[in-house]
Amino acid sequence: MKRYSYLLLFFVIAVASCKSKKAVVTPPEAKSVYKSQLDSFINIAKQMNPAVLTDSLGMAIPSDFVGTVNFNLRKPNYVILHYTAQDSLQQTINTFTIARTQVSAHYVVGKDGRVVHMLNDYLRAWQAGVSKWGSVTDMNSCSIGIEIDNNGNEPFTEPQVKSLLLLLAQLKRAYNIPTANFIGHADIAPGRKPDPGPYFPWQRLAAKGFGYWSDDIVVPAPANFDYETALKLIGYDTRRLNYAVEAFKRHFVQTDITPQMTQLDLNILYNVYKKYN
Repeated sequence: MKRYSYLLLFFVIAVASCKSKKAVVTPPEAKSVYKSQLDSFINIAKQMNPAVLTDSLGMAIPSDFVGTVNFNLRKPNYVILHYTAQDSLQQTINTFTIARTQVSAHYVVGKDGRVVHMLNDYLRAWQAGVSKWGSVTDMNSCSIGIEIDNNGNEPFTEPQVKSLLLLLAQLKRAYNIPTANFIGHADIAPGRKPDPGPYFPWQRLAAKGFGYWSDDIVVPAPANFDYETALKLIGYDTRRLNYAVEAFKRHFVQTDITPQMTQLDLNILYNVYKKYN
Protein backbone atom coordinates (compact mmCIF):
# COMPACT_ATOMS: atom_id res chain seq x y z
CA MET A 1 0.00 0.00 0.00
CA LYS A 2 2.82 2.35 0.88
CA ARG A 3 4.51 1.64 -2.47
CA TYR A 4 1.23 2.35 -4.27
CA SER A 5 0.95 5.71 -2.50
CA TYR A 6 4.45 6.69 -3.65
CA LEU A 7 3.64 5.69 -7.22
CA LEU A 8 0.41 7.70 -7.11
CA LEU A 9 2.24 10.72 -5.72
CA PHE A 10 4.90 10.46 -8.46
CA PHE A 11 2.18 10.27 -11.12
CA VAL A 12 0.39 13.37 -9.79
CA ILE A 13 3.66 15.35 -9.70
CA ALA A 14 4.55 14.26 -13.22
CA VAL A 15 1.15 15.26 -14.58
CA ALA A 16 1.29 18.61 -12.81
CA SER A 17 4.77 19.21 -14.19
CA CYS A 18 3.63 18.48 -17.73
CA LYS A 19 0.67 20.80 -17.39
CA SER A 20 2.88 23.65 -16.15
CA LYS A 21 4.77 23.77 -19.46
CA LYS A 22 2.27 25.12 -21.94
CA ALA A 23 2.71 24.19 -25.56
CA VAL A 24 3.75 27.01 -27.86
CA VAL A 25 0.87 27.90 -30.17
CA THR A 26 1.73 28.64 -33.79
CA PRO A 27 -0.50 31.51 -34.97
CA PRO A 28 -2.78 30.70 -37.93
CA GLU A 29 -1.19 31.02 -41.38
CA ALA A 30 2.30 31.63 -39.93
CA LYS A 31 3.74 28.45 -41.44
CA SER A 32 2.25 29.06 -44.88
CA VAL A 33 3.43 32.68 -44.97
CA TYR A 34 6.93 31.61 -43.86
CA LYS A 35 7.08 28.97 -46.59
CA SER A 36 5.78 31.37 -49.22
CA GLN A 37 8.44 33.96 -48.42
CA LEU A 38 11.13 31.30 -48.29
CA ASP A 39 10.09 29.98 -51.71
CA SER A 40 10.29 33.49 -53.16
CA PHE A 41 13.87 33.91 -51.86
CA ILE A 42 14.84 30.53 -53.28
CA ASN A 43 13.49 31.60 -56.67
CA ILE A 44 15.56 34.78 -56.51
CA ALA A 45 18.68 32.75 -55.67
CA LYS A 46 18.03 30.53 -58.70
CA GLN A 47 18.12 33.45 -61.13
CA MET A 48 21.12 33.47 -63.45
CA ASN A 49 20.77 36.77 -65.25
CA PRO A 50 23.78 38.64 -66.68
CA ALA A 51 24.39 42.22 -65.56
CA VAL A 52 22.55 44.78 -67.68
CA LEU A 53 24.98 47.67 -68.25
CA THR A 54 25.16 50.58 -70.67
CA ASP A 55 27.90 53.08 -71.34
CA SER A 56 27.58 56.87 -71.33
CA LEU A 57 26.16 56.78 -74.88
CA GLY A 58 23.50 54.22 -73.97
CA MET A 59 25.25 51.37 -75.77
CA ALA A 60 24.91 47.92 -74.19
CA ILE A 61 28.01 46.48 -72.54
CA PRO A 62 28.53 42.79 -73.45
CA SER A 63 27.80 40.64 -70.38
CA ASP A 64 27.18 37.00 -69.55
CA PHE A 65 26.34 34.83 -66.58
CA VAL A 66 28.70 31.93 -65.96
CA GLY A 67 28.03 30.14 -62.68
CA THR A 68 31.03 29.65 -60.43
CA VAL A 69 31.33 26.36 -58.58
CA ASN A 70 32.94 28.00 -55.53
CA PHE A 71 30.27 29.47 -53.25
CA ASN A 72 28.19 28.82 -50.16
CA LEU A 73 25.70 30.61 -47.92
CA ARG A 74 26.68 33.71 -46.04
CA LYS A 75 27.27 32.93 -42.35
CA PRO A 76 26.53 35.01 -39.25
CA ASN A 77 29.49 36.56 -37.45
CA TYR A 78 27.76 38.25 -34.49
CA VAL A 79 25.15 37.35 -31.90
CA ILE A 80 22.91 40.17 -30.67
CA LEU A 81 21.15 39.63 -27.33
CA HIS A 82 17.83 41.24 -26.44
CA TYR A 83 15.09 41.10 -23.87
CA THR A 84 11.58 40.88 -25.29
CA ALA A 85 10.02 43.64 -23.16
CA GLN A 86 6.83 41.58 -23.33
CA ASP A 87 4.85 39.47 -20.87
CA SER A 88 5.31 35.94 -22.17
CA LEU A 89 6.98 33.68 -24.70
CA GLN A 90 3.67 33.25 -26.51
CA GLN A 91 3.15 37.01 -26.79
CA THR A 92 6.58 37.39 -28.40
CA ILE A 93 5.87 34.56 -30.85
CA ASN A 94 2.61 36.27 -31.79
CA THR A 95 4.46 39.56 -32.31
CA PHE A 96 7.05 37.91 -34.56
CA THR A 97 4.41 36.21 -36.71
CA ILE A 98 2.41 39.33 -37.56
CA ALA A 99 3.66 41.15 -40.66
CA ARG A 100 2.71 44.63 -39.50
CA THR A 101 5.11 44.52 -36.52
CA GLN A 102 8.14 44.43 -38.86
CA VAL A 103 10.28 42.80 -36.16
CA SER A 104 11.70 39.30 -35.67
CA ALA A 105 14.58 37.27 -34.29
CA HIS A 106 16.21 33.93 -34.96
CA TYR A 107 15.59 32.51 -31.48
CA VAL A 108 13.41 33.20 -28.46
CA VAL A 109 14.28 31.74 -25.04
CA GLY A 110 11.40 31.27 -22.61
CA LYS A 111 11.47 31.57 -18.83
CA ASP A 112 11.23 27.77 -18.50
CA GLY A 113 14.28 27.31 -20.73
CA ARG A 114 12.31 26.44 -23.85
CA VAL A 115 14.11 27.57 -27.02
CA VAL A 116 12.00 28.50 -30.04
CA HIS A 117 13.86 28.72 -33.35
CA MET A 118 11.97 31.20 -35.54
CA LEU A 119 14.24 31.77 -38.54
CA ASN A 120 16.97 29.82 -40.33
CA ASP A 121 20.35 31.08 -39.12
CA TYR A 122 21.45 31.96 -42.66
CA LEU A 123 18.48 34.27 -43.24
CA ARG A 124 18.30 37.92 -42.20
CA ALA A 125 16.05 38.70 -39.23
CA TRP A 126 14.76 42.18 -38.43
CA GLN A 127 16.11 42.52 -34.91
CA ALA A 128 18.92 45.08 -34.82
CA GLY A 129 17.17 48.05 -36.42
CA VAL A 130 19.14 51.26 -36.86
CA SER A 131 22.47 50.26 -35.38
CA LYS A 132 26.24 50.41 -35.73
CA TRP A 133 29.17 48.44 -34.35
CA GLY A 134 32.65 49.39 -35.48
CA SER A 135 32.40 49.92 -39.23
CA VAL A 136 29.31 47.70 -39.61
CA THR A 137 26.14 49.69 -40.24
CA ASP A 138 23.84 46.80 -41.16
CA MET A 139 23.99 44.45 -38.18
CA ASN A 140 20.94 42.50 -39.36
CA SER A 141 22.91 41.18 -42.33
CA CYS A 142 25.73 39.64 -40.28
CA SER A 143 24.16 38.60 -37.00
CA ILE A 144 21.88 36.17 -35.21
CA GLY A 145 19.29 37.76 -32.96
CA ILE A 146 18.30 36.08 -29.69
CA GLU A 147 15.33 37.40 -27.73
CA ILE A 148 14.99 36.38 -24.09
CA ASP A 149 11.55 36.42 -22.48
CA ASN A 150 11.96 39.20 -19.92
CA ASN A 151 10.11 42.47 -19.38
CA GLY A 152 13.32 44.36 -18.60
CA ASN A 153 12.59 44.80 -14.90
CA GLU A 154 13.16 41.30 -13.58
CA PRO A 155 16.03 38.84 -13.17
CA PHE A 156 16.51 36.18 -15.82
CA THR A 157 15.58 32.67 -14.70
CA GLU A 158 18.15 29.94 -14.17
CA PRO A 159 16.59 27.60 -16.79
CA GLN A 160 16.67 30.52 -19.23
CA VAL A 161 20.35 31.25 -18.65
CA LYS A 162 21.31 27.58 -18.88
CA SER A 163 19.49 27.19 -22.21
CA LEU A 164 21.00 30.41 -23.49
CA LEU A 165 24.53 29.24 -22.66
CA LEU A 166 23.93 25.96 -24.50
CA LEU A 167 22.52 27.81 -27.51
CA LEU A 168 25.45 30.26 -27.60
CA ALA A 169 27.93 27.38 -27.41
CA GLN A 170 26.26 25.71 -30.37
CA LEU A 171 26.23 28.91 -32.44
CA LYS A 172 29.84 29.77 -31.60
CA ARG A 173 30.95 26.30 -32.61
CA ALA A 174 28.82 26.13 -35.78
CA TYR A 175 29.82 29.53 -37.18
CA ASN A 176 33.18 30.15 -35.49
CA ILE A 177 31.89 33.38 -33.96
CA PRO A 178 34.67 35.35 -32.19
CA THR A 179 34.41 35.84 -28.44
CA ALA A 180 34.20 39.61 -28.87
CA ASN A 181 31.15 39.35 -31.14
CA PHE A 182 28.56 38.42 -28.51
CA ILE A 183 27.01 41.80 -27.75
CA GLY A 184 23.75 43.44 -26.65
CA HIS A 185 21.18 45.51 -28.45
CA ALA A 186 22.13 48.48 -26.27
CA ASP A 187 25.76 48.17 -27.43
CA ILE A 188 24.87 48.60 -31.11
CA ALA A 189 22.07 51.15 -30.62
CA PRO A 190 23.28 53.52 -27.86
CA GLY A 191 20.63 55.96 -26.69
CA ARG A 192 17.91 54.05 -28.53
CA LYS A 193 17.80 50.61 -26.90
CA PRO A 194 18.53 49.49 -23.29
CA ASP A 195 18.35 45.70 -23.63
CA PRO A 196 19.24 43.12 -22.51
CA GLY A 197 19.16 45.28 -19.38
CA PRO A 198 20.73 45.57 -15.92
CA TYR A 199 19.89 42.02 -14.83
CA PHE A 200 21.57 40.31 -17.76
CA PRO A 201 24.44 38.02 -16.60
CA TRP A 202 27.19 39.32 -18.88
CA GLN A 203 29.92 38.22 -16.47
CA ARG A 204 28.61 34.66 -16.50
CA LEU A 205 28.52 34.62 -20.30
CA ALA A 206 32.06 35.98 -20.51
CA ALA A 207 33.30 33.20 -18.23
CA LYS A 208 32.06 30.75 -20.89
CA GLY A 209 33.66 32.63 -23.79
CA PHE A 210 30.69 34.69 -24.97
CA GLY A 211 31.89 38.29 -24.82
CA TYR A 212 34.41 39.90 -22.51
CA TRP A 213 34.26 41.13 -18.91
CA SER A 214 36.60 43.13 -16.74
CA ASP A 215 39.01 41.27 -14.47
CA ASP A 216 38.27 41.35 -10.73
CA ILE A 217 41.52 43.24 -10.14
CA VAL A 218 41.96 45.98 -12.72
CA VAL A 219 45.00 48.00 -13.63
CA PRO A 220 44.23 51.71 -13.15
CA ALA A 221 43.74 53.62 -16.37
CA PRO A 222 46.71 55.86 -17.22
CA ALA A 223 46.33 59.59 -16.65
CA ASN A 224 46.21 60.31 -20.38
CA PHE A 225 43.72 57.53 -21.18
CA ASP A 226 41.45 58.60 -24.06
CA TYR A 227 38.17 56.89 -23.20
CA GLU A 228 36.37 58.10 -26.34
CA THR A 229 38.94 56.40 -28.58
CA ALA A 230 38.83 53.27 -26.41
CA LEU A 231 35.04 53.07 -26.76
CA LYS A 232 35.34 53.51 -30.51
CA LEU A 233 37.99 50.79 -30.80
CA ILE A 234 35.78 48.35 -28.89
CA GLY A 235 33.01 49.03 -31.40
CA TYR A 236 30.77 51.70 -29.90
CA ASP A 237 29.31 54.47 -32.04
CA THR A 238 30.74 57.56 -30.30
CA ARG A 239 29.11 60.24 -32.45
CA ARG A 240 26.90 60.91 -29.42
CA LEU A 241 29.47 60.25 -26.73
CA ASN A 242 27.11 60.40 -23.74
CA TYR A 243 24.99 57.64 -25.23
CA ALA A 244 28.06 55.53 -25.96
CA VAL A 245 29.19 55.90 -22.33
CA GLU A 246 25.73 54.87 -21.10
CA ALA A 247 25.71 51.83 -23.41
CA PHE A 248 29.16 50.76 -22.22
CA LYS A 249 28.11 51.07 -18.58
CA ARG A 250 24.86 49.15 -19.20
CA HIS A 251 27.00 46.23 -20.33
CA PHE A 252 30.16 46.35 -18.22
CA VAL A 253 29.20 48.27 -15.05
CA GLN A 254 25.42 47.68 -14.76
CA THR A 255 25.07 49.26 -11.31
CA ASP A 256 25.44 52.78 -12.73
CA ILE A 257 24.35 53.89 -16.20
CA THR A 258 24.88 57.64 -15.91
CA PRO A 259 26.80 59.26 -18.80
CA GLN A 260 29.66 60.38 -16.54
CA MET A 261 32.87 58.35 -16.40
CA THR A 262 34.11 57.86 -12.85
CA GLN A 263 37.64 56.66 -12.13
CA LEU A 264 36.25 53.17 -11.56
CA ASP A 265 34.50 53.31 -14.94
CA LEU A 266 37.74 54.40 -16.60
CA ASN A 267 39.62 51.53 -14.97
CA ILE A 268 37.01 49.01 -16.13
CA LEU A 269 37.01 50.46 -19.65
CA TYR A 270 40.81 50.34 -19.80
CA ASN A 271 40.77 46.69 -18.72
CA VAL A 272 38.05 45.71 -21.21
CA TYR A 273 39.55 47.74 -24.05
CA LYS A 274 42.81 45.79 -23.75
CA LYS A 275 40.89 42.54 -24.22
CA TYR A 276 39.31 43.79 -27.44
CA ASN A 277 42.56 45.14 -28.88
